Amino acid sequence: MGLSCGIVGLPNVGKSTLFNALTSAGALAANYPFATIEPNKGIVPVPDERLAIINKYQPTEKIIPAPLEILDIAGLVKGASKGEGLGNQFLGHIKNTDATLHLCRCFKKGDVVHVEGSVDPLRDIEIIDTELMLADLETVEKRLARTEKQYRTGDKTLANAVEGALKLKAGLGAGKPVRLIALNDPERDAVADMHLITAKPVLYVCNVGEEDLQSGNEHVEKVRARAAKEGAQVVVICAELEAQISEMPEADRPAFLADAGLKEPGLHSLARAAFALLGLQTYFTVGPKEIRAWTIPKNCKAPQAAGVIHTDFERGFIRAEVYSFDDLVKHGSEAEVKAKGLLRSEGKEYVMKDGDIVHFRFNV
Repeated sequence: MGLSCGIVGLPNVGKSTLFNALTSAGALAANYPFATIEPNKGIVPVPDERLAIINKYQPTEKIIPAPLEILDIAGLVKGASKGEGLGNQFLGHIKNTDATLHLCRCFKKGDVVHVEGSVDPLRDIEIIDTELMLADLETVEKRLARTEKQYRTGDKTLANAVEGALKLKAGLGAGKPVRLIALNDPERDAVADMHLITAKPVLYVCNVGEEDLQSGNEHVEKVRARAAKEGAQVVVICAELEAQISEMPEADRPAFLADAGLKEPGLHSLARAAFALLGLQTYFTVGPKEIRAWTIPKNCKAPQAAGVIHTDFERGFIRAEVYSFDDLVKHGSEAEVKAKGLLRSEGKEYVMKDGDIVHFRFNV
C-alpha cells in the first residue's frame, strides 16, 4: 500500500534506538542531537499470529507478514518552522508520511542529554506540536491568499477550499492541530492536497526505563491524560530493552521476555497499533508456496484488494473466491470449508473483511 509512519520527537528521546529495534537497519544512535541527518527508512513486519495458525492447516514454503514502512526522522527543536536545527528539512520528511509515531521521553536516565535540560514529556509534545502547527499555518496562509484571489475573480468552485482554509487558519492560530479542527466533507476534500502535517493521525509512544515498563510512571500518566483528550492511543515501550531483544537469536528471546515479565516484545504491540492507526486491515492468500498477509484499507472492495497484489488483478477482475480464517480453523482445511458451502464467490461490490482468505480470478 506504500503507507508509512514517521517516528518524531525531540533529539535524544530514543528515536534511532527504537528504529534500530524495529527494523534492525543499523541507524546511528548517539548521545547527541541530530545523530540522524537523513530519514532512515525500514520495512517492519506486522506480527499476526493467524499466519502461523493458517500454516498448521496449509503447509507452505514461506510465510510473509504484512509490511509497514517506518521512517526515523531527525529530531525537532524549537524554531524548526523557521529553520532552526534541521528545520524545513525535517518538516519536508514528515509531510511524506501517513501517520506520526510521537516518541516521548519518559525515562529518567541522567547520562543522556536532554536538549531542554529536564524530562517533561508534555513540554516536549507542546514544542513539537507548536512547530508543526506553525509550519501548517504558513502553508494554509499561502494557499488561502491564492485561493481567495481566484474566488473573488469569479471561480465559485473554490468556495469549499476558501471556507476550509479559513477554518484551518483560525484553528491553527488558536493552537489546535488540523486533525482536531472540524471540517465538513466537501471542505476536507478541498484542502486535502495541502498534506498538512498535523492532519496526520498520531500514536504517542512513551519510552521508559526497564524499571517502569510494567507499571509506568508519572510521565506516562501525563501523556495518557493528554492523549485521552485527543482521542489518541498510547503505547509504552523500553527502546533500550527492545534493541537488546532484536539482537538476540530467536531461540533466546522467550526466556529473556519471561525474565522481563513480558509476553511478547513491545514492538509487536507498537507495530499493531501503528497498523490500526492507519485504518488498515489484512486479508490472506494461501498456498503451498506461500502464505501471505496483504494490507488494504478498511471498506476496500474486492477488485481494489486484488490490485494490491498486481494491477492486472484489478484490471481483469472476474470474481473473488472467499472464506474466513475462522471457518478454516473450525473445519480444518479449505476442502472442508468448501464442502460445508462456506467458500463464497464474490463480485466487484464485495467489501473485504479482516481475515478473509481469498483466491482471485481474473483475465489478463
